[in-house]
Amino acid sequence: MQYLEIRGGKKLSGSVTISGAKNAALPVIAATILSDKPVTLTNLPDVVDIRTLLKLLTMLGGKVDHEGTVAHIDNGPISSHKAVYEIVSQMRASILVLGPLLTRFGECEVSLPGGCAIGQRPIDLHLKALEAMGAEIAIESGYVHAKAPHGLHGAKIIFDKITVGGTENVVMAAAMAKGTTTIINAAKEPEIVQLCEMIADAGVKIEGIGSNELTIEGTDGRPLAFKTVEIIPDRIEAGTYLCAGAITQSEITLEKVNAEHIRASIDKLESMGCSFDISENSITIHPAEVIKPVNLITIEYPGFPTDMQAQFMAVAALAEGESLIEERLFENRFMHVSELNRLGADIWLKGSVAAVKGVDQLHGADVMATDLRASSALVLAGLVADGVTNVRRIYHLDRGYDDLEGKLSALGADIVRKKDGK
Repeated sequence: MQYLEIRGGKKLSGSVTISGAKNAALPVIAATILSDKPVTLTNLPDVVDIRTLLKLLTMLGGKVDHEGTVAHIDNGPISSHKAVYEIVSQMRASILVLGPLLTRFGECEVSLPGGCAIGQRPIDLHLKALEAMGAEIAIESGYVHAKAPHGLHGAKIIFDKITVGGTENVVMAAAMAKGTTTIINAAKEPEIVQLCEMIADAGVKIEGIGSNELTIEGTDGRPLAFKTVEIIPDRIEAGTYLCAGAITQSEITLEKVNAEHIRASIDKLESMGCSFDISENSITIHPAEVIKPVNLITIEYPGFPTDMQAQFMAVAALAEGESLIEERLFENRFMHVSELNRLGADIWLKGSVAAVKGVDQLHGADVMATDLRASSALVLAGLVADGVTNVRRIYHLDRGYDDLEGKLSALGADIVRKKDGK
């Protein structure tokens, strides 16, 4: 098994280029199913989840030419409408093929994604919305069997709670449905904005992009023809590198980044004593001389993102005072707490709230990643711990971070990837 060996205490400096956003690329890749013509995607991140979803397209019969940050996709020859467990079990986002397969072909089978280390994320809201659009849905032998023999039709969809994946699935389904679909309480993440803009650029009329109410006029079964899509910068990767600058008290610059997408993280780091120089495509962080404690609550965009909670907890572990972090989105997203405490942090849990009492120093130890963002929090802590920190189970990290150790090494960190027994 591979792991990261980190020797802490190194100052960072220089600049790092932010990769394309995994969470934007995945729905964009799924949306290419809506077209029977070739589509080119650029600025794709080199992460496992991207390769997994592209593999699923080839298993469905699509043709994929993927090299580096560019993929040429032709889903004209798709012949299978079944997303098998082998793929969906590796990555929950595979459920995003449900809407586009159903609306283009009138039927599909998609394996249930099941649970996740950070908590249950059921797809009942996806299914209920598709049923309102005319789908006939049955769940058998671990698969969602969906049919729309007469095609999907527009409907008024009111989500009981905000769902990113549900919004994406319905937007894609509505694009080729007959009539007008309205989504109330839609998610507003930048990744959804990019998906809507991609579909709108293909000639589909969409109103309300970026708001919580979307209106989509479908093409009544006509496949779309997409222009080349450049994936937006990864706001979670960007926030993670800002936290790297904050925790190591180093000045670093992020290139190819959208500051508006990470405004919540910037605001919280400013409250912790950091300052920033922000231009159109770059951000430089000036660290705090003394890290101040922070209070934060995770909430849907544009609020503070749950995907940054673990990284901020690592920074707060070295603050002068006590921080309070409340997780409102996922019931089991504090599994990194015990691992941070192994490094010498002083964190107490009560329900959905973590109390983080700052300490003077963290100490290297063997720790185990439990999910994608927890992995990066342990890496951040390792950057400042004295001695050696070994972060294990980094396959979680590889799902969502493009060459994390390479980029950190270029900034001056002492971090190398190793294999057990070598």
